[in-house]
Amino acid sequence: MAQNPSNRFSAERIRLLLVQNGVLFAVIALVVFFAAASPRFLSGPNLLTILLQISELGLLALPVAFLIMQANVDLSVGSAAALASVGGALTMAATGSMWPGILVALAIGASTGLINGVLVSIMGLNSFVVTLGFMSAWFGLAQLLSNGRSISGLPAEFTSIGSFSVFGIRIQIIVLVIGVVAAWWILNHTTRGREILAIGGNMRASQLMGLKVNSIRVSTYVAAGVVAGLVGLMLTAKLGAASPIIGQGWELQALTVVLLGGIAFEGGAGRIRSVLYGLVFVGVLNNGLVILGVSPYVQTMLVGLTLVVAVGLDRGIQQAVSRSIAQSARRRQRRESALARAEAGR
Repeated sequence: MAQNPSNRFSAERIRLLLVQNGVLFAVIALVVFFAAASPRFLSGPNLLTILLQISELGLLALPVAFLIMQANVDLSVGSAAALASVGGALTMAATGSMWPGILVALAIGASTGLINGVLVSIMGLNSFVVTLGFMSAWFGLAQLLSNGRSISGLPAEFTSIGSFSVFGIRIQIIVLVIGVVAAWWILNHTTRGREILAIGGNMRASQLMGLKVNSIRVSTYVAAGVVAGLVGLMLTAKLGAASPIIGQGWELQALTVVLLGGIAFEGGAGRIRSVLYGLVFVGVLNNGLVILGVSPYVQTMLVGLTLVVAVGLDRGIQQAVSRSIAQSARRRQRRESALARAEAGR
């Protein structure tokens, strides 16, 4: 018996929906598992703790998502955050004021992004190789400037920001929410968001359309650097001291979050909502493992395996989307052929 076309179409849509929202279902499964394993997991304070723990990582992941949407990558955001932390703290210690330090930290972040953007976009170097190199370079420079030690004795007005809260919600969570909303707005309701997706989809066609491709790519890298500088400041304020190893390994966690969110390395597509799903997945996984008393070494191993799964999910999504597009094209061609035959028989 022939399969009803409408049923087949519905099955394809359901399969595609499951693939595209697989991380959301994985988050739900994790929450159910950890809630059953520990009654403390779903408590209000612990949920706020999860949000606090993922705040800085989430902010780093947003510009990384935009870069991958335009078919680039930045593996140096974590080290840029460390360098900005050290540079800002040294300035605060020297001047006794937080504002010069804040400006210096943001300027350092913007400079790292500008260097990446120029080398990748203007000089045409491979983004993976360039940012991988600067991942080590910026960490080394942070170690050099700080002599490998933490920098304390920062202005009280600055360190108090790290514990500031509004109605019990820490400032880091508020900044993350603002960042997510801003990223969603840029991607879905601004010309720049459409330009980023267009460049990732087909850079040559974007150039022929008159888009300033190099300028857009460089500005996205600069934005990623500024956010890295902001994250460095947030971590410094929260810890009450700067450290040359702040943010170490976070670039891979940010990449994991983005890939779990279904944003393909090929660029040209992506949703902020899905990135948020990936972020919550990583946060729930880390927090749940801590509550269950799992070894930190095992946690690190599982996060690494999650990155591998994320890459596999990325490939699976692309294949599912390609199959869906191809099947839709074949159905449309068959309908057009049937209409042509019907017209010819009249």
